[in-house]
Amino acid sequence: MIEIVQYRPSWPEEFSRMGRTLRSELGELALRIDHIGSTSIPGLAAKDVLDIQVTAEDLEPRIAQALTQTGYRRVEAIVSDHVPPGQDAEPVNWRKWMFKTSENQRAANLHVRVSGRPNQRYPLLFRDYLRAHPGAARSYALIKMVLARLHPEDLDAYYAVKDPVCDIIMDAGEEWALLTGWQSGPPDA
Repeated sequence: MIEIVQYRPSWPEEFSRMGRTLRSELGELALRIDHIGSTSIPGLAAKDVLDIQVTAEDLEPRIAQALTQTGYRRVEAIVSDHVPPGQDAEPVNWRKWMFKTSENQRAANLHVRVSGRPNQRYPLLFRDYLRAHPGAARSYALIKMVLARLHPEDLDAYYAVKDPVCDIIMDAGEEWALLTGWQSGPPDA
């Protein structure tokens, strides 16, 4: 069931604890570890599931082994991200590995993406744009809450609307990035 909850001030600290553990386990295999997604945006309503991005030089087996030993389980069916309209649809640009925490851990989705690829940049710019534009974040939260109410059991319907909404936000985010000279800051963990 899709359930959107009000922002929880505990989310940044929960990510911080998980990020420290990931940093310890992955070491130099992780170029960056970042809190992404709705739980990373102050005040934004979200599913109570943390999203974490591990940026790597490549998708190599040592990363999967380390994450599995840390208690994450790989979601084999998810191997790429949604391709926004107008973007280069070359599969290598959108490839990723997805992991979830086990039942006895804090709920989190862990996305492993390759440094410099569009799908690695997208969630960082999306997050930073919404952090800088609380009005857009509130509108995005409202859309997610309505979608969850209308399609509480239908993930496909939820994402069929949510993904294009994110792409519209990203159009504004790209303009903002050009105007401000946006660069991704230091990693979160």
